[in-house]
Amino acid sequence: MRILIVDDHPIVASGCRALLADEPEIVLLEASDAESGERVFDAEHPDICVIDINLPTVSGFELARRLLARAASTRIIMFSMNDDPVFAARAIKIGAKGYVSKAGDPNDLVEAIHEVGKGGVYLPPAIARSIAFAGPAFAQSPLSKLTPREMEILRLLSAGKSLSEIAWMIHSSYKTVANTSSIMRQKLGVRSSAELVRLAIESGVA
Repeated sequence: MRILIVDDHPIVASGCRALLADEPEIVLLEASDAESGERVFDAEHPDICVIDINLPTVSGFELARRLLARAASTRIIMFSMNDDPVFAARAIKIGAKGYVSKAGDPNDLVEAIHEVGKGGVYLPPAIARSIAFAGPAFAQSPLSKLTPREMEILRLLSAGKSLSEIAWMIHSSYKTVANTSSIMRQKLGVRSSAELVRLAIESGVA
């Protein structure tokens, strides 16, 4: 089984290698950002992709969207320092088969790989319970109104990127990004891009 780990922290990649060292059927592939992740995916056709949400250019969510657009059957596990169930719910919404928190039990990742490798899905029990009992909280969150693409644009705005930079990064046109930014302001009830960015930072999107 070929596993692609996309994470920009060498210590995390090293930890994954150590964690999976006793799994002889697993071959690890590595990439440090979305662009190199796409290249390795195209060249090596991994069985499972383990993708960090917070990558240095576009997010892991955007990378997952691109890989799923290439092949809808791609099996993806999102990997994050954040154990907020909102992030796990977003991962599921975009089509990931699993979500693992780096702050959790290291064996969660091993379990996730085996479960997803068998065609199943995986969430750590604590996160699964949080999602099951947090329905009203998700509905009340203003960010729940946004699509995955809108969330990616919001994240990049909060990182200080201009509309033209964002358009280049997400392979879209300036006009589309500007229109999406306007739609987001309407959805979230804010009047300016500055208010949009402030809301993103306060909500932990950055």
